[in-house]
Amino acid sequence: MFDRIVATLAGTVALATGLACSQAAPQSSELSAKWKDATLYDMKVRTLEGADADLKEYAGRVTVVVNVASQCGLTGQYAALQKLYETYKDQGLVVIGVPSGDFGGQEFADAKEIRAFCDSRYKVTFPILEKSSVKAGTGQSPIFQCLGTKTGELPGWNFGKYVVSRDGRTAVFFASTVAPDNAKLVAAIEKMLKEKASAAPSGSATVPSSPAPKS
Repeated sequence: MFDRIVATLAGTVALATGLACSQAAPQSSELSAKWKDATLYDMKVRTLEGADADLKEYAGRVTVVVNVASQCGLTGQYAALQKLYETYKDQGLVVIGVPSGDFGGQEFADAKEIRAFCDSRYKVTFPILEKSSVKAGTGQSPIFQCLGTKTGELPGWNFGKYVVSRDGRTAVFFASTVAPDNAKLVAAIEKMLKEKASAAPSGSATVPSSPAPKS
């Protein structure tokens, strides 16, 4: 408990100074080759409840990927994320939440607690995946390795956001302190929504499945 309090205080200071907004993602020829032809929509994942899922289902849409946490000072962004989803989903937007306890241990360990929190507090209807690791290194979710390699940036705190194109090949990163209704983020979404969906990936690339959930 003490460690969590310390981490939370440190995170608050870092957010206030802008130091925790993002971090540089590892870049190498190996990573570039691995993700050059692979896209977000080639990945097989698991839902929050542990069921197999395929992101190919969202190919052709614009996707906002967010590392969420239920006990963070920024958790109120769930409300704006839900509103963003409701506003643009009929135009082809999907929001995908990826719970993580990487930053301050601010996510519940139990999937049922996460689901109950999302349902009761924010009436979340967009997809929530299994709890995963965001940070670079062993156990990192392929989603964040892929998007980090493509953008050069990884979340430095909870609620970092990637806006991913319809074909899954390009993405733009927005730091934790950029709210879901921020004008620049919304402009990026609207620009990508105007792009044609015909270039959606075939799903032929081989991408590793997400690792086991991190508690």
